[in-house]
Amino acid sequence: MKFAMHWPRTLASRLSLIFLIGLILGHGLSFGAQYYERYQSAKDTMLGNLETDVSTSIAILDRLPVAERASWLRQLERPHYRYQLDEGSAGTPIKMGMSNTPIAMASIKEAIGHDYPMTFTDIPGPIKHFQVHLKLADGSPLTIDVRPSMVPLSAWLPAVLIGQLVLMLICTLLAVRVAIRPLTRLSEAVGTLDPNTHPVQLDEKGPTEVAHAAKAFNAMQARIAAYLKERMQLLAAISHDLQTPITRMKLRAEFMHDSSEKDKLCNDLGEMEHLVREGVAYARSVHGATEESRRINLDSFLDSLVYDYQDMGKSVQLSGKCSAVIQTRPHALRRVLVNLTDNALKFANAAELWVGKSPDGVLSLKIMDRGPGIAEAELERVMQPFYRVENSRNRSTGGTGLGLAIAQQLAMAIGGKLTLSNREEGGLCAELRLPA
Repeated sequence: MKFAMHWPRTLASRLSLIFLIGLILGHGLSFGAQYYERYQSAKDTMLGNLETDVSTSIAILDRLPVAERASWLRQLERPHYRYQLDEGSAGTPIKMGMSNTPIAMASIKEAIGHDYPMTFTDIPGPIKHFQVHLKLADGSPLTIDVRPSMVPLSAWLPAVLIGQLVLMLICTLLAVRVAIRPLTRLSEAVGTLDPNTHPVQLDEKGPTEVAHAAKAFNAMQARIAAYLKERMQLLAAISHDLQTPITRMKLRAEFMHDSSEKDKLCNDLGEMEHLVREGVAYARSVHGATEESRRINLDSFLDSLVYDYQDMGKSVQLSGKCSAVIQTRPHALRRVLVNLTDNALKFANAAELWVGKSPDGVLSLKIMDRGPGIAEAELERVMQPFYRVENSRNRSTGGTGLGLAIAQQLAMAIGGKLTLSNREEGGLCAELRLPA
C-alpha cells in the first residue's frame, strides 16, 4: 500500500513546516554535537581516573595483609568496575589490538601492565563485560571485573529538550502569524471588494513589501471605481440624450394621419423611451450606496408597499412578521422590492410577499409567484443587464432586461443578497437577505 505525501495547501502551514523542520534539524545537530563532545570529555576523564584509581587500588591491595584485603573490596569498588580475590569467570580470551578490544583495556594495561602480567577475557551474558586477571606480589589471584557503560543522561535533560521544542513551536507559529497577517488582510479585502460600495482602504503601514502591496491594492480599488463611474456616466448620458430625439419623433408622429404604420411607429417609440428610462435607472442604481441610511420599521414599510399595490387593484399579499427595526436605505430597498413585485405581477398577475428570519438569524424577504418560473441554467444569467430569457422576448412581457439587474445592484448597495429559485409547486421565488 502506497502513501502519497501531500504538500500543505496554505502558505501558513508551508512556512510553519519549513521553519519547524529547519529548527528541529538545527537543534538536533547542535544537541548531537554537544552530546558527542560530552561523551568524549566523559570518556577521557573516566579513562584518566581509571588509570590512577586502578594503579592506586592494586598498590593498596598488594600491601595489605591477606586477611584484610576482603574488607577493602567494597571501598575500592566503583560504578563501572570492581575487584575480586579469585580467578574470575570463564570467558573468551581477548588480545590487545583486536577490533573488538574495549578502550578501557589499554588504560588498565598502561597503568599496571609493566608491574603485573595480566590476561583479558570477554565474559558473555545479558550485560557484556570483560575481566582482567593478574597475580599480586605474594601470588594471590586478583580479578578486575570491568562493566563499561555510557554516562547516563541527566534526569532534567529530557524536560529541557521538550521545553525547547515547545518554545521553538510557539516562536515559529508567532513568526508565521506575523508574516501571514498582512497577506490575510489583503485576501479578505480582495474577497470583499465590491465596486458598488465605498472602498475599504488597507492600512499602508508595516514592512516595505506589505506597504507596497497595500498601496497597489488601494490604487487598484480607486481605478476600478473610476472605470465603473465613467461607464455608468456614459450609459446615463447616452440614455438621457436619447430622450430628446425620441420625444421629437413622438410629437411628429402625432401629426401623421391615423394608420397602422403610425400605431407601429408610436409603439416602437414607446418601447425605446421605456428602454432609455430603464438605462438611466440602471446607471443610477450603481450609486445607491450614496443614499442616506435611516432606521425603519420593516413591517410598517412592507405594509405601506403592499397597500399601494392593493390600492391600484393589484393582487399582492403580505404574510409573516419580523418586528425588526433595521438600518438601511429606504428608497433603494423600495426600488428592489418594487422591481421584484412588478416582475411577479408581469408573469403571474399576482405576488406574495413573505418576511421572517432564516435559521441563521438573517432577515429574509421573499417575493413569490405562480408564474412559469425560469430554467435552472438561466437563474444567474437573468441578473445580467439587458439579458432576457427566451419566453419573455415579446412586446407585452419582454421588458428591457434591466429590472433584475437594477434590483441586484441596489441589493448589494444596501448590504443585502438577492437570489432566485424555482418553487417546487411552480413559480419563482426571489429572496432578499438583509443583515438584521
